[in-house]
Amino acid sequence: MSIKIAPSILAADFGNLAHDCKKIDNSNADWFHLDIMDGLFVPNISFGMPIVKSIRQMTKKPLDVHLMIVEPERYIDKFIEIGSDILTVHVEATTKMDYIIDKINRSGIKSGIAINPDTPISKLENYITNIDLICLMGVHAGFGGQKFIEKTFNRLEELKSLINSKKPSALIEIDGGVNENNFERLKTLGADILVAGSYVFNSSDYNAAIDFLK
Repeated sequence: MSIKIAPSILAADFGNLAHDCKKIDNSNADWFHLDIMDGLFVPNISFGMPIVKSIRQMTKKPLDVHLMIVEPERYIDKFIEIGSDILTVHVEATTKMDYIIDKINRSGIKSGIAINPDTPISKLENYITNIDLICLMGVHAGFGGQKFIEKTFNRLEELKSLINSKKPSALIEIDGGVNENNFERLKTLGADILVAGSYVFNSSDYNAAIDFLK
């Protein structure tokens, strides 16, 4: 499978969001990556349902919605309703992961679990056979533009081994710090989707940046 690129809208110009979304929609990007932050699970607030609904109206590309919020079970139905195609929650953010995964899977969209850099990969073992995607954080969740954490390479190898032993069809997404210096190694080690925020939106040509990563 060729690598998928999911530009992170968190790095877009929110004063010209429609313009930036249009450019991504016309590019060779595969997904839109939308980071929902509540100021509690992470020390930042991003955007919520109205923005997701607006972006849904701008594109037919899949919306990869990443919930960085506490008790995400309270909002699963709503994010499904407004057009998420992939819905990912943090393993650290809830005690009701089995309930959440079941609800997402029964809705017919793809389910994902995100894991922070300091959380052991072993925390995923009980869930991995029931989900479609693991979002492996390459930075500490909460802010765009952070430097890639080098131990992510080793964690990716460990995660790939776990997936191969439990559910080979599950995809691996790398979120945070993806750039021209690390994308080749990430692909070689088994990443299926690369989330690219600053790398894409700080470039003078979004499509050229996306094509380079692909």
